[in-house]
Amino acid sequence: MTSQAKKDAKTIFSVASGNFLEMYDFAVYGFYAAFIAKIFFPAENEFISIMQSFLAFGMGFLMRPIGAIVLGGYMDKHGRKKGLVLTLGLMAFGTLTIALCPGYEEIGILAPIIVVIGRLLQGFSAGAEVGGVSVYLSEIAPKHLRGFYVSFQSGSQQIATIFAGALGVALHYFIGDMIMETWGWRIPFIIGCMIVPFIFYIRRTIDETPEFQARSHHAPKTFSAIFQNIKENLAVIILGIMFVMMTTVTFYFITAYTPTFANKVLHFSKLESFYVTAIVGVSNAFWLPFSGYLGDKIGRKPILITMTILGCIGAYPALHFLTSDVTFTKLIIVELWLSFIFGAYNGAMVCALSEVMPKNVKALGFSFSYSITVGFFGGFTPAVATYLIEKTDDPASPAYWLTFAAICSLISTLILFRKGGIYDKQQKQE
Repeated sequence: MTSQAKKDAKTIFSVASGNFLEMYDFAVYGFYAAFIAKIFFPAENEFISIMQSFLAFGMGFLMRPIGAIVLGGYMDKHGRKKGLVLTLGLMAFGTLTIALCPGYEEIGILAPIIVVIGRLLQGFSAGAEVGGVSVYLSEIAPKHLRGFYVSFQSGSQQIATIFAGALGVALHYFIGDMIMETWGWRIPFIIGCMIVPFIFYIRRTIDETPEFQARSHHAPKTFSAIFQNIKENLAVIILGIMFVMMTTVTFYFITAYTPTFANKVLHFSKLESFYVTAIVGVSNAFWLPFSGYLGDKIGRKPILITMTILGCIGAYPALHFLTSDVTFTKLIIVELWLSFIFGAYNGAMVCALSEVMPKNVKALGFSFSYSITVGFFGGFTPAVATYLIEKTDDPASPAYWLTFAAICSLISTLILFRKGGIYDKQQKQE
């Protein structure tokens, strides 16, 4: 390995480590949503209690577009490094708020309010985290390896999913479901807070990207100017929102919602649910860099079109196959199939999204598009899936939501990548 390759590997690790924390915190909440529901959102009806917990989960995502505007604009003005350090601190504070909050029995209505505030802080910081990391990696990468470099943004999230799933398995195995339900669920949140100082230290050691330093014009400070930039680039932002749909909806289905789906709907044990989640994380971690590298070699378009078509036609047959005769083997097969669709699509999509955004608003445009999609579609996937199953009495009904997302992404891909379209124009400018 050359000295430059070693330096790049160290930089990728330093930058992506904060993304690890973001996904870890979000995954932990999704994994323990049923426990959090009982502690902070008690209700006579379990469906209402879990829905309230998932709605609080979704509330954090609604803050992401605001975080994207404020923090994404900050990154375009003051640099990627300063913005990434700021997002990390906000994320850590939100996580600590949830970890230490007393339950409803101790402080009453203040308990769910504090939890929601913690989720809002997490969502605000996450609004620019994914975009900031993706743009940073795309700006330091050699052009012929840009997809491979950027794929480690999502790759770090999968390591977080694996870690959170493995931790869940260990905790449920060693201290049992009863203790986990009463107070043990707080342990993963506290562990997330404990690793913050290390991540904060290594993130402060990264250099600003050469591309940002070379720019003579940086994004304007005022919010009116930021909104003007959004207005001027509205078409590509709307297409970006649709572009992200399949990846974010599928991802939150196979990670944040899977433990509840497997346990409450399919009636597997908590331990089995976490086993599946950890396996999915391993699968995602393989497909993401593989797809990123493949996109660098053959182009991103064929991968994106193929995977969105598979997403359109494959979601309902897969979930029907699982729910018509439930077995643990079928659960793993279906989750791995959805993981393949997500990982192969996302590995090419994230880099492509950074490439279609204008340079002077790259972090803002990427973060805003991504955050709007996650905030209004991906983040509410657990709540939508729970609602669909309750109202249709069909455990395979979340596939309708997955299929809708895939159709949106297919349409966006065809528009963005048409000959002479937005993608081609941006590539010619580089």
